[in-house]
Amino acid sequence: MHNSTGEVTKLTNSMIHNNRVPKFRLLIVSLVVLQCLATMAAGAEEDQPAGITELDTRQIKDLVQEVRRSVVVVTVEGREGENEALGSGFVVSSDGLVATNLHVVGEARPIRVQLESGQQHDVTSIHASDRRLDLAILKIDAHDLPELKLGDSDKLQQGQRIVVVGNPQGLNHSVVDGLLSGIRVVDDQKMLQLAMPIEKGNSGGPVIDLQGQVQGIVTLKSAVTRNLGFAVTVNDLKSLIQRPNPLPMSRWLTIGRLDPDKWQPLLGARWQQRAGRILAKGNGGDLLGRSLCISQSPLPPKPFELGVTVRLQDESGAAGLIFHCDGHQKHYGFYPSRGRLRLSRFDGPSFLSWNVLQEVQSEHYRPGEWNRLKVRFEEDGRLICYVNGQQVLESTDPVYREGQVGLAQFRNTKVEFKQFLIAEKIEVTSLTTEKTAEVLGIVDLGGQPENLRAKEIDKLAGFGTVALEVLELQARELTDRATELRRLRSKVHLSQIVQSLQKLVEEGDDKIDLLRGALLIAKLDDSEVDVPVYLEEIDRMAAELREDLADTASETARLERLNQYLFQENGFHGSRTQYYHPANSHLNRVLEDREGLPLTLSVLYIELAKRIGLDLVGVGLPGHFVAGWKTKEGTWKLVDVFNGGQSLDREAAGDLVLSITGRAMREEHLVASPQREILVRMLNNLMGIAQRDSDLEAVGRYVEATLAIHPGNHEARSMGILVNGRLGDTEKVLRDLDWILENVPPGTDIQQILQMRERIQAEQQDQAEKE
Repeated sequence: MHNSTGEVTKLTNSMIHNNRVPKFRLLIVSLVVLQCLATMAAGAEEDQPAGITELDTRQIKDLVQEVRRSVVVVTVEGREGENEALGSGFVVSSDGLVATNLHVVGEARPIRVQLESGQQHDVTSIHASDRRLDLAILKIDAHDLPELKLGDSDKLQQGQRIVVVGNPQGLNHSVVDGLLSGIRVVDDQKMLQLAMPIEKGNSGGPVIDLQGQVQGIVTLKSAVTRNLGFAVTVNDLKSLIQRPNPLPMSRWLTIGRLDPDKWQPLLGARWQQRAGRILAKGNGGDLLGRSLCISQSPLPPKPFELGVTVRLQDESGAAGLIFHCDGHQKHYGFYPSRGRLRLSRFDGPSFLSWNVLQEVQSEHYRPGEWNRLKVRFEEDGRLICYVNGQQVLESTDPVYREGQVGLAQFRNTKVEFKQFLIAEKIEVTSLTTEKTAEVLGIVDLGGQPENLRAKEIDKLAGFGTVALEVLELQARELTDRATELRRLRSKVHLSQIVQSLQKLVEEGDDKIDLLRGALLIAKLDDSEVDVPVYLEEIDRMAAELREDLADTASETARLERLNQYLFQENGFHGSRTQYYHPANSHLNRVLEDREGLPLTLSVLYIELAKRIGLDLVGVGLPGHFVAGWKTKEGTWKLVDVFNGGQSLDREAAGDLVLSITGRAMREEHLVASPQREILVRMLNNLMGIAQRDSDLEAVGRYVEATLAIHPGNHEARSMGILVNGRLGDTEKVLRDLDWILENVPPGTDIQQILQMRERIQAEQQDQAEKE
């Protein structure tokens, strides 16, 4: 689950789909399994009712043919939009209610149900759910569905023959039959013990008796043996059906949710935010396949300008700016479509109401790349449209003269937007000949860009984004050397982050801006992360908190308000369905997705607490990071942010550490973590993921960032020698070898280090002579 240096190690659990099971339940299930193995092996046939051993296989075949019409496939969208989780479910009401496990649908993800016919439906709401029972009832927009009859699990007999229908390993409507080997109490909950193989994907599937009645819902498989599983009783499901707690998908979906104070999506599709960008995908809701996202920002008086940078994944689609909108389906649009630029007027929902006012081909538009669109609104009503700083269209169409502005997506186009801006004047940054020449003079395209030394890379970093843009342009023009140029771009970007991190820590630990440091770490993996934007968002959150707190509010009241704000009102939660996703260690994604690791969630919690007058610190318990403070009496009060702000005393913290690591917590573990160590721990988490994925370049980035924060980290130096040696970066290898020779960490074999250094220098000299 966790380890003592960070949150990322191999996760072990018995829940289908690799989801977490509470530790106490896993322990109890394992004990029950061990107690029952002998009974199952020796007594299964004895417990079996007479007449069942020679069951006619035709009866099961006919039963399954009837049942499978009601069994569905449940898929859940992952962090990057892929189908990440797959499980089973079944129809419990003909008007579109589907039962499954809560762990199948996870938290805050889009869910889709596929019927036996192959027809797919997006889930419109979570009709009912119960975390303790691990049950969820989904609502889809469908009618006249074949529902399964629900039985009475209190009447089940041990040894009774049962059938499970589900989707193990992605195999739709797979069938397995077995025995009810017992009814056990697990974590104060009655569970059906099934003597049959349970595989990934069976979760949520129905347990059927030979009369075709549902008796349970598959939920757990054994951690000890393959041929054993557990199911929630159907009577628990019937109880849940009688007490619905509906939650519409608009509230369920918190991954990348747009701020409703800034944006209002209309007419279908799904609008999200990622790393400062706005993404749209899916079908629009009218006959034009149109979806809108209307800005809620006030407009200045004319003249003013509206701009956005846009990139279409498929140029056959269309997406761009809208303006003079009535808040629904009447507006203008300026957008690329099929590689051309259009200015259109939309007078309603149908094709007949769509008027293309002008359409041009422009050499200034770059298909498949980021393009800057801009519209200028003059006082006399003229509309002037630009692409990448060049005027392409002008119109005096008089129909609409005022209204809201925003973004539009057409025809299921996958599109990304960034840098949306409303201002009196929008300056479009372009590369000047002089700056381009300066950058290229350093790069020396006639040589080997990948062999630039650190001084040249640092000088390039001083040009900011100009250096990155020049290098990207050269990569396109010189396709035979594109790989070298992009590697150089990464080095320049890495150098910029390293310099920023060095500056961040130069004044000592007490002066480190933890939030900026965490966002710079996120920027390592995504150069488009806009650090000031996210810092502003955190300040906005703190301001909302302060509005609800009196100046005289007690520490307890402030802490309770912080917990309510983060976990109940805004849905922040620990990541369980995709625990090892790098996004959980990127603070910008934690803010957008409201999901993260113990460490990143704690950093956010601590920084918000400081802004409302609470002096909390980070405490790096073995395997689990928490927030906390030391009382006047010298005792620690801890907050488990990963688990919804749960309060931990000394005993509870010790139990948590023991359950995670198998070792007792010691007093020296209860210390405030220095800011520098928190950032290094964040990098260690990312490094563990990169090592698991064999991503050497990512490991190299994290090593450089670690050394920028903590130059004396000799473990990072050793890792850097190994990784940079494999990447062929001898300059960094020699740098770290020299540091080890100068500082001599404990256990260093000086002679071996000297021999390694001499061998590298000899290879460099041989290479130079060949060239």
